[in-house]
Amino acid sequence: MFMLRNVTKYLFGDTSKESIVEIPQGQLYLVRPLSPKGYSELIFKDAAATIRRTGQEYQYQLVVQRAYEEGEEELLAEEDGDDGAAEALSADKDEKTFLLDQGLHFRSEIRDGGEAVFAWRDLSGDPGDLYEFVCDRSVQAPEVGTFEMVAIKCQYERKFRKPQEAATEKELQQFNFTNQTIPSASALSAPTAGAIDHPTRPKAIEESLVKQTQKDLSSRTTKSRSSDKEVTHTTAPPSAMTPKGAEVLAKERAELHLFDFPSGSFMLQDRSVVATVSEVGRWEYWLQITGEEREWLGQPVVADINPVFNFEYLSFIFNHYTEDGSAYSWLLRFADQETEERFQEGLMRALWERLNEIKWTKSTDDERQYVLDAFQDLTMEDAENVANEEADEVEEEVEQDPSDSQQAEEYDSDESADDVITKADDGNTNSQLAVGYKHDRSFVVRGSKIGVFKHTPNNDLEFSTNISKVETPGGKLFSPKKVMLHSEDTDMILQNEANPNALYRMDLEYGKVVDEWKIHDDISVKTFAPEKKFSQMTGEQTFLGLSHNALYRVDPRLSGNKMVESDLKQYTSKNAFSSAATTEKGYIAVASDKGDIRMFDKLGLRAKSQLPALGDNIIGLDVSADGRWVLATCRTFLLLIDTLQKDGKNEGKLGFEKPFAKDSKPQPKRLTLQPSHVAQFHHETKAALSFTPARFNTGVDDKETSIITATGPFIITWNMKKVLAGRKDPYTIKRYDQEVKADDFKYGSDRNVIVALPNEVNMVAKQSFKKPTRESIAATPRASGRFGSRLRKSDVVNSPY
Repeated sequence: MFMLRNVTKYLFGDTSKESIVEIPQGQLYLVRPLSPKGYSELIFKDAAATIRRTGQEYQYQLVVQRAYEEGEEELLAEEDGDDGAAEALSADKDEKTFLLDQGLHFRSEIRDGGEAVFAWRDLSGDPGDLYEFVCDRSVQAPEVGTFEMVAIKCQYERKFRKPQEAATEKELQQFNFTNQTIPSASALSAPTAGAIDHPTRPKAIEESLVKQTQKDLSSRTTKSRSSDKEVTHTTAPPSAMTPKGAEVLAKERAELHLFDFPSGSFMLQDRSVVATVSEVGRWEYWLQITGEEREWLGQPVVADINPVFNFEYLSFIFNHYTEDGSAYSWLLRFADQETEERFQEGLMRALWERLNEIKWTKSTDDERQYVLDAFQDLTMEDAENVANEEADEVEEEVEQDPSDSQQAEEYDSDESADDVITKADDGNTNSQLAVGYKHDRSFVVRGSKIGVFKHTPNNDLEFSTNISKVETPGGKLFSPKKVMLHSEDTDMILQNEANPNALYRMDLEYGKVVDEWKIHDDISVKTFAPEKKFSQMTGEQTFLGLSHNALYRVDPRLSGNKMVESDLKQYTSKNAFSSAATTEKGYIAVASDKGDIRMFDKLGLRAKSQLPALGDNIIGLDVSADGRWVLATCRTFLLLIDTLQKDGKNEGKLGFEKPFAKDSKPQPKRLTLQPSHVAQFHHETKAALSFTPARFNTGVDDKETSIITATGPFIITWNMKKVLAGRKDPYTIKRYDQEVKADDFKYGSDRNVIVALPNEVNMVAKQSFKKPTRESIAATPRASGRFGSRLRKSDVVNSPY
C-alpha cells in the first residue's frame, strides 16, 4: 500500500482544488454489530465518497454524498416546498461529513469476488458501530489503495501539524488499521438474536462474527473457483512483426495489464515490460511492448488506439486491433509520474505528427501543451462551482415494456403489397434528423423523401405525413445532403450535392421546394448554420454559409446571388472548414477538417481566437447558448472547451469576445469512451468507433446539462456535471439492434431523445439509458413490439398537412 506515496504526492500538489480524491460510486451503511437497534442500516443507496480540504490547515474531511436518481431530487423538492428549514435538514440528509482523525480507525478491505469496502468508527454512536462504504464493482483496486493512502496522510497532517511529505514509513504505519476486521454490511452476516441479548460479551460476539464472515468468504471463494473453471479468460493475441524503426521517440519500462472481458477487469500479464514508440516510415509510427520472455504486442500508432493517460493512477490505457479485426484493451502502469510524462510526450508526438504530417518540434510550446492536456484524464477548472450548484444526477435504469414504450414509428417498411415503396425496392434508409424548435415536429430525411412526426404531450412520436418527392423547382429529384429548419419552422433549407453553389427552400406548409438560391458564381456552400442559435424560432431570414476557405452571410432577399459581399471573410490558404455553430448572441465558432477551431464575434472580421488542431477531423460543432462551452465531434472522441478566460487582462471574457493570451489557451476536455468499453463495442459490432455529430440539449431558458451522440447501434449521453467534476462514470448508453443514423434531444428538454434508425424513428426517455457494463453492451435489444402508423398509399401527400 505504501508504494502509492508518489501518487498521493501528485494528488496533494494542487491546492486550488477542494476535492483531493474520489470514489465515484458505492453504498453507505451504518453497521451496529453490538446494538439492539438493528444490525445494518442502508443510509445511501447511491453515493460518492470524497476526501476534501477544509478552510483550516492540516484539517481534512471524509464526505459521503448521496446521488439522486433521475427526477428524484426535483420530486423531493416539490414535496418539501420552499421551507428553508426543510432545505437545511436536506443538506444533512444528503451528505455525511467526518473529520479525518486517527480515532476513526479508517481502513479498507477487498473481499473475495473483488468487492471493496471502507470502514470507520461512528464516534457519535454506540460502541462497535461502524460506517461502511461498499464500493461499486467498477471501482478498481488501485483506486481503493490510493483513497486509503490519501486518508492516512490526511490523518498524519492533522496529528503532527506538518505536511505529509515529511512523513516516514514508521509514522504512517500508526494510521494503518487494516488488521481490524470489517463485518459485512449484509444481513446474512448479522449476529444471531441470542448474541445481541448479551452485550456484555463483545469478545464472544466478535469471534462469532469473524467465524461467520470466514464462512461467508469460504463459500464465496468456493463459488468463485467453481465459476472460474467455466470461464475462459481473455488471452493476449500473438504480436505483430516489428518493422525496422528509424528513430525512437519514447522507451520506458512499465507493468502490463490486459482487459479481461468475462471478469470486466484488467489482469496483470507482465510485471516488467519495455514500451517503445518509434518512427518506422514517413509519418508512420509504431508502438511495441516487449517483455523478458516474449513480444506482447506491436501496432501502428493511429487515432483508433483511443489513448487515455491517467496520472492519478500512473496509467496509460489504449486499444489494440489485430489483423483479424479483434479488439483488445491494454493498460500500462508506470513507476512514477516523470516516466509517464516522458512516454506520453513520445506517443502524442507520434500521433500528432501522423495526423498533421508536421513535425512536433515545429509547433509552439503552448500548442504542444494544449495537445498533451487534451489527452489527460483531467478535471475541468469549473468542477467545484458546478458540483456546489446541485447534487450529481444518477440516471435511472429502466427496462421498458414494448406495450408501454414511447412511440416507435416506422414508414416505408410494411410488408404489405399496398405500400408505396418497400425497403427492398426503395434502397434508401433514414439519414438525417431535424428537430423543430417552434413547433413540436421532427423531420427525417430518407433518400428523396421526408417523414414528418408530431411530438405528443406524453412524449410520444406520432406519424404526421410524408413528403414523397424532394425535387428542384425544375422538377429534378434529389436527396438532400443537409437540411436546416428556418423562419419559425415554416421553411426548410436543403443542400443538393449536385449543385454546390446553390441552396433550396422548401415551404413546409405545402411540402414543396419553392425557391433555388444561387449563393455565388465562384464560392460554393460546404455547410451552413443559423444566424443565431435560436434564429429558427424567429422570422430571421439571413443565415451563415461556409465554403472550404470562406465564411459569409446569406440573405435570400437579395436579387441575384444571395451572398452578402460585405460580410465575406475569405482566406487564401486551404483551411478546409467543415462545420459551424452560433450562440444566442450570434457569436460564431468554425471548425475544420484539420482540427482547429476559430471563434468570431462577428462576420467579416478576423477571428478573435484560434485553438490549435489535435490532428483529427472535426465533423460536427455545437456551442452552448451563452458561448461558454464549445463542443467538437471527431470520429473517435468529443472535445469540450471552456471559452471563459480565468485570468489576465481579459478575465471574465469569452474567447469569442477577446483573444486568449498566447500562454493561456483554454484547457480542453477530451470526452472518450473507456478503452475497455470501446473494445467491448468492437467485440459486439466488429466496427470501429464513428461518432455522429454531438449536441447539447437546448432551449431558450434551459441550461446545457447533457450531450448526445451515437456510434454504430449505441447511443451515448454524457452528463455535463459529471464531466466537469472529472467523474469516472460520466456517460450512459442505450443499444439498438440497428445502426443509429441520427439523434438529438427534444427541444427544451434533456430527458427525451429522438433517434433515427435505418427504418424507424423513436423518441426514448433518457432514463432508459444504462450504465455501460458487460451486460448492457452485450445485450441484444428486443425488436420493437409495436409501431405507429405505417405509410400507405393514402399517406403520400403533395398537399397541406
